[in-house]
Amino acid sequence: MRHTRNIQRVAIAAAIGLTVSFAPPARAATATGSDALRSAVSAENIIDHLEALQGIADDNGGNRAAGTPGYEASLVYIEEQLDAAGYDPVRQPFTYDRYDFVSASLERVSPNPTSYVYGEGFRDLSYSGAGDVTAPLTAVDVNLAGDHASTSGCEAADFVGFPAGNVALIQRGTCSFRIKADNAAAARASAVIIFNQGNVVPGDDRAGLFGGTLDLPQAAIPVVSTSYATGAELAGLSGVEMHVAVDAGVASIDSYNILADTAGRADRTVVVGAHLDSVGVGPGINDNGSGSAAILETAIQMMESGIEPTNRVRFAFWGGEEDGLVGSDYYVSQLTAQQLTDHAVNLNFDMVGSPNFVRFVYDGDGSAFGAVGPNGSALVEKVFLDYFQSQNLPVAPTAFDGRSDYFGFINNGIPAGGLFTGAEGIKTAEETQIFGGTAGAAYDACYHAACDDIDNLDAGVLEEMADAIAHSTLTFAMTSAVNETAQGKAAGNVDLQYKADKLLK
Repeated sequence: MRHTRNIQRVAIAAAIGLTVSFAPPARAATATGSDALRSAVSAENIIDHLEALQGIADDNGGNRAAGTPGYEASLVYIEEQLDAAGYDPVRQPFTYDRYDFVSASLERVSPNPTSYVYGEGFRDLSYSGAGDVTAPLTAVDVNLAGDHASTSGCEAADFVGFPAGNVALIQRGTCSFRIKADNAAAARASAVIIFNQGNVVPGDDRAGLFGGTLDLPQAAIPVVSTSYATGAELAGLSGVEMHVAVDAGVASIDSYNILADTAGRADRTVVVGAHLDSVGVGPGINDNGSGSAAILETAIQMMESGIEPTNRVRFAFWGGEEDGLVGSDYYVSQLTAQQLTDHAVNLNFDMVGSPNFVRFVYDGDGSAFGAVGPNGSALVEKVFLDYFQSQNLPVAPTAFDGRSDYFGFINNGIPAGGLFTGAEGIKTAEETQIFGGTAGAAYDACYHAACDDIDNLDAGVLEEMADAIAHSTLTFAMTSAVNETAQGKAAGNVDLQYKADKLLK
């Protein structure tokens, strides 16, 4: 066994541990008896892990954020648990620039001087450039009429004749905020104000103030966001002069993913992932200690039960998720074309114990939200739906919108799916009738807050989701279960709107 484990360690460390032997893909999932594994994976044991993570946060400034002693101690805890169970966990190091915001201000100098309140009237976009600018405002190809269809700032041609040094007023729509900001900088704008689009998109606030990201690297000029009403007002005025200031930089962060493999076919690798880091303001017990602890306990019980999986299962504990899905993105970026093909599926578990929960399943077939995951994602969804139906537990769909670590996988054609019990979204009356709880309240009122602690859990739903995690992990461990995974980049039409909790476009 030790010899096998050492081989596994070398395999992960070398080229992320993927062999390249080829076998034709299986076409459908087969029934898998998961009763024994589900019985072994208990909420009681998962909560023991969560209490350990809470203790780590308590001993390290109240958080387990990437690049902090609390995250390092979390890594050590996961490694020790995996090692004791018989795995050889490997750290995958990566370095990135974390956006560090200090302050920002936005003022209309003339006409009718107005100061906008940060967080109410405007926000910085993550990875905004730093600067302090007072200059005339120039609207760029905005559309305030009809359906508000907007490609504002998406093309260099939008900036023909743009006065160098002016502040660019750009409307949300079509392309990413990054493209808009880079085109403005190339036209020698001194700063950018991006206002909401003002159209109607179900499930998406296209009127209010929004939080967005430009993604890495840090932009060349200050970029802030505001509501449609504010942007439309500014666009309708003449002779506007604005003051835009952002004080922000980047800090180099060293972080790690933890990867631990079972035996099994490497050309059908099943990545079972959850992010391990918290935000800086709290211990992150539901977000995402719950997902990390659940897959940890699944890994432990799979090994203790003596299960010999047909396919290799890679348990992945991602770092840097709260800074923009950095660890999982890095993992996928290191895979060769053949290694991408050898990944059968990604199962993602992020927040599975929310106090005011809904049992959300990712909409792999696009039947609810229209965004279809890579080929095989529909079958991943079906595995979850069939399982919950067998347990007489209602579920609801949630979209592949880019808010968790499946992002890099589906962007590279790897089928994905997973579970989620809700974050800052508001529970509806209809959901309350189905799932219980409180209508009009957040699924998790402590999302990204100091109160996301050991008391911020529903143990009942944690048990239910843990059982589904164990069942799906075993199902995909025993069969490839996904269509066309040997065809390289699989088809899908997912247009990711978010990266972590920030809008991309």
